[in-house]
Amino acid sequence: MLYSMTGFGKSVKEFPGKKITIEIKSLNSKQADIATRIPASLRQRELDMRNVIAEKLVRGKIDLSVSIESRSGDVPQRFNIPVMKAYKAQIQQAAAELGIPEPESDWFSMLMRFPDVLHVESVADADESEVNATMEALKEAIEALCSYRRVEGEKLEAFFTVRVNRIAELLGQVSKYEGERAARVRARMEEGLTKLSGIDYDRSRLEQEMFFYIEKFDINEEKQRLAQHLTYFIDTMKAPGAQGKKLGFITQEIGREINTLGSKSNHSDMQRLVVQMKDELEQMKEQVLNVL
Repeated sequence: MLYSMTGFGKSVKEFPGKKITIEIKSLNSKQADIATRIPASLRQRELDMRNVIAEKLVRGKIDLSVSIESRSGDVPQRFNIPVMKAYKAQIQQAAAELGIPEPESDWFSMLMRFPDVLHVESVADADESEVNATMEALKEAIEALCSYRRVEGEKLEAFFTVRVNRIAELLGQVSKYEGERAARVRARMEEGLTKLSGIDYDRSRLEQEMFFYIEKFDINEEKQRLAQHLTYFIDTMKAPGAQGKKLGFITQEIGREINTLGSKSNHSDMQRLVVQMKDELEQMKEQVLNVL
């Protein structure tokens, strides 16, 4: 079963005097790339949180956001009233000495621009019960993200199945042009020989050369390998575990066989089928990048 690398998960935990909210999202990436936004009180547990994420989410560009909302009325920043008074007194003194008017309004906005107006309280490390609640919320958010990935993976699986079946259908239409193609090549060569007057040639040698020439256009091996790659893609897609990289390799092999069919086709209708196969394959390549 396929899993998409794109996903989102969220969990909220109510804690005495606090509300813990965890959001985690992921996008496609070749490896696990984890970015975090964690409150200072939980910084000492960041490595533990990263390990939990890395264990569950194998690949993807992962963003983790942890916020803690206080409900006790305590805030980590407070107005430094003495500093604000000092700034205001200096502004008034400067206005008097320079002979310019004082600010007529919005003193508060002006004072907020100065440094040290806000005093940041030191943040204590979260206690064990708060850490446990956070880790539980993290696991729930990860599970929600995995569920999201699973649903998106089912959509990708249906998409790939349609594309693979379409390529197989187009491949089945190639056979009806093969006999006609060889006959056309042979007729064109014989027509060219009839235009050469006064030249004698060995008929048996001509037949042998025609055989070797037409054999170069034989596509049976390419057809067989392409059919095998299509079957292998479906089998791999339904296998357990992360299969994104393997599916990427298989699409490369599918593309190689389709390109060889095109180079050997020498027939307008066959080339049209090859173009349609390439179109289906390009759609697969765009989406296989998002498979876990």
